[in-house]
Amino acid sequence: MSEEKTANKARHIEVEPRDLPLHCPMPSMLLWNAHPRVFLDIAKTGVSLCPYCGTRYTLKGGATGGGH
Repeated sequence: MSEEKTANKARHIEVEPRDLPLHCPMPSMLLWNAHPRVFLDIAKTGVSLCPYCGTRYTLKGGATGGGH
């Protein structure tokens, strides 16, 4: 993601592996405190949905398999 601030209107956001661990809202959002921060598990499937705002996140390049 770019470093510029974005409105919280996007319903689909593509993230890169460097954005992990993923949480919503992201720091790049104008209203980064619009709802409680929730960490999203995107590594296993490459897709995650925020339970608060419904924003769909997809991992650029697909799933990484997760785990440590």
